[in-house]
Amino acid sequence: MLVDSHCHLDFPDFDDSRAEVIARAQAAGVERMVTICTRLANAPRVRAIAEAHAPVYWAAATHPMSVADDPLASVEDLTALAAHPKFVAIGETGLDYHYTSESASKQQDSLRIHIEAARRTRLPLVIHARDADADMARILTEEHAAGAFNCVMHCFSSSRALAEAALALDFYLSMSGIAAFPKSKELRAIFADAPLDRILVETDSPYLAPPPHRGKTNEPAFIAHTAAVGAEVFGLSPKDFARATTANFDRLFWKAA
Repeated sequence: MLVDSHCHLDFPDFDDSRAEVIARAQAAGVERMVTICTRLANAPRVRAIAEAHAPVYWAAATHPMSVADDPLASVEDLTALAAHPKFVAIGETGLDYHYTSESASKQQDSLRIHIEAARRTRLPLVIHARDADADMARILTEEHAAGAFNCVMHCFSSSRALAEAALALDFYLSMSGIAAFPKSKELRAIFADAPLDRILVETDSPYLAPPPHRGKTNEPAFIAHTAAVGAEVFGLSPKDFARATTANFDRLFWKAA
């Protein structure tokens, strides 16, 4: 059995097929899914999806690319959401300097707020990092020294240096369909050098469909293709890789265990 640790089931891509998408995932051996809310204004909609479907859990935060347009979340806003029984993580938050570097300072403020919420709730932090490796490594290291929290580097496709900084803090790296792309040899090498007990898998659907579905709308059922590549990277059978990554998920996302 596999777990999709990061998807976006509230996105309009699934408005006409949400129940069918979830059913296909279950048929493909995906026992649980975490659907991620990227704007707090959408939290009621995302919560409702989790409430309506037994295999679905949820998380919420202000995505770094939304920080310029949305008001900063407060620690109290986030901890209030965490009271819901199926709310399992704070995220996704982080830094994105690829498209939104002009809001870098506000993104950093937002990230630190979300880190404090993760500390207070003991829930894992879900991190989005793009073209911001040095600042991301610095902030995570500084904040962890100030007070422990746990974290997954979602859809990890950054540098080896950021991977090593995250792993030094006992954080987790998540494999998405990017790791299954033929051109991602260097990324697969980074994963291969990481401890198996720090690896998760995800789709980030509706984005980043792995081969043989590349270019199509991604969905949680397709995680089996990424997991098959992950099994090869670690020299394991698909069954053993699924067992290991599910155990990792249960350790990190303890409310969904």
